[in-house]
Amino acid sequence: MIQVQGLCRSFQDSKRGTVKAVDQVSFEVERGEIFGLLGPNGAGKSTTLRLISTLLKPTGGNVSVNGFDINTHPAEVRKQIGFLTGDMGLYPRLTPREILVFFGRLAEVPEAQLTQRADALIDRFDMRDFADTRSDKLSSGMKQKTSIARTLIHDPPVLILDEPTATLDLPTARIIEGNILDAKRDGKCIIYSTHIMEEAEYLCDRIAVINHGQLKICGTMDELRAATGKQRLREIFLELLTLGEAA
Repeated sequence: MIQVQGLCRSFQDSKRGTVKAVDQVSFEVERGEIFGLLGPNGAGKSTTLRLISTLLKPTGGNVSVNGFDINTHPAEVRKQIGFLTGDMGLYPRLTPREILVFFGRLAEVPEAQLTQRADALIDRFDMRDFADTRSDKLSSGMKQKTSIARTLIHDPPVLILDEPTATLDLPTARIIEGNILDAKRDGKCIIYSTHIMEEAEYLCDRIAVINHGQLKICGTMDELRAATGKQRLREIFLELLTLGEAA
């Protein structure tokens, strides 16, 4: 459902000159797959996610999302995607229920379905106790549940999740992980970015590591173990970064 081919994004820096934030990145993600995209801060993974989501324009290469080209049909691409960014995008004076309805209308969810869909997500994420509380009164876990529910309100076939469980306590993270697995079982195509290695190892069918804008490796855990001689994802990740610095 997602095809990334030779994706590039460069920008000019007054001190460093031309900086390649994303450099010839290619991969594919299938329906019903959770694809992990890992990398240290500044590696290019968030830029890659923004390029796929049409928030940035590439300087080279191309991406197809569910058959739509990001360069020629960006509006159609956006309809296919539920994108969770590091910025939760919640309006402080609105309640979670109001936020779901508002974003549902932006996504042109039919009014006849919108209330039912919002109620279903409120139940799914165990949000009943705070669904009608203003967002500026919510804990970080409550806000994150609301943000993820917001990405699902229009029932997109593709989910792009950037650090969905960052800063959350274990019970809340477990609820979110469970819903991500449910989305996979529903056949959604999911790109999952996280710094939590154990989480990626548990959730992801395949994992790619990006550093200095370049894709260093991509495969299942067994393939990553065979390629590096390491067993745990944490060790594999550090090994790839060390090799990259040595090169």
